[in-house]
Amino acid sequence: MSLVRIALLQMISFGNDQNANLARGDAFCRRAKEMGADIALFPEMWNIGYTFCDSSQPNAREIWQAQAVSQEDAFVTHFKALARKLNMAMALTYLERWDGAPRDSVSLIDRHGEVVLTYAKVHTCDFDKEAALTPGEDFYVCTLDTAQGDVRTGAMICFDREFPESARILMLKGAELVLTPNACDLEDNRIGQFRARAFENMMGMAMTNYAAPQDNGHSVAFDAVAFDEHEAAQDTLLAEAGEEEGVYIAEFDMDKIRAYRERETWGNAFRKPRSYSLLTSPAVDHPFVRVSARR
Repeated sequence: MSLVRIALLQMISFGNDQNANLARGDAFCRRAKEMGADIALFPEMWNIGYTFCDSSQPNAREIWQAQAVSQEDAFVTHFKALARKLNMAMALTYLERWDGAPRDSVSLIDRHGEVVLTYAKVHTCDFDKEAALTPGEDFYVCTLDTAQGDVRTGAMICFDREFPESARILMLKGAELVLTPNACDLEDNRIGQFRARAFENMMGMAMTNYAAPQDNGHSVAFDAVAFDEHEAAQDTLLAEAGEEEGVYIAEFDMDKIRAYRERETWGNAFRKPRSYSLLTSPAVDHPFVRVSARR
């Protein structure tokens, strides 16, 4: 299997103007295809540019929720058709219409224009404006048919990456690559944390953020392979953007990743889950009690 190329679509949004966001996303996808991408990855909640309701305005919550879209709406069907036309997969993000409050979702559209996975953000930022969302309930992995062959692919969104359990569950479900839309400043600590998720789970990790000034860019991708076959350490950084808009390509060598996963000691090779029962306990003790937390 040859290289799988993920395009990090680091963009500035037009806020609530969904038609303008659609046009910009379309243009960046076409540029990604010209650069040889197999998968294009959007930043978080692209259809409305990660905007939330202005509580000072009358009926603000209802107006904001009305901007949510379904997989049958024009915003999503446009990119399904584009994926088929370009023969390129897309991880498209949007505020998803849902019973009750909407969800913060990503749909992985394959190169044939079919949605093969939809994931809603599990770890919503309940301490902030994302308390207005319905959280997702699980993590998913699918077999993505790329032009380079099948790849076991999973997804998480922004705050999810700050919990090791998110990536760990995706690894246990067989993910080889993880796609991560983002919408916050990415500084050394968060980027280092993301690097660790790739290392400890032996998965390729790709993350797309908004360009400055909306966030600070620094979309980033890390390889799964931290040591070569002679146990010499490798720099796992595959791509890191600056702050400006652009399409940034990360190349994942799936043959090397699969060989590495078969021989090395991380992932699920030597775990001892019988000792981890406390990880599923809902109990919360001081100093971590937060009245806004949803469990």
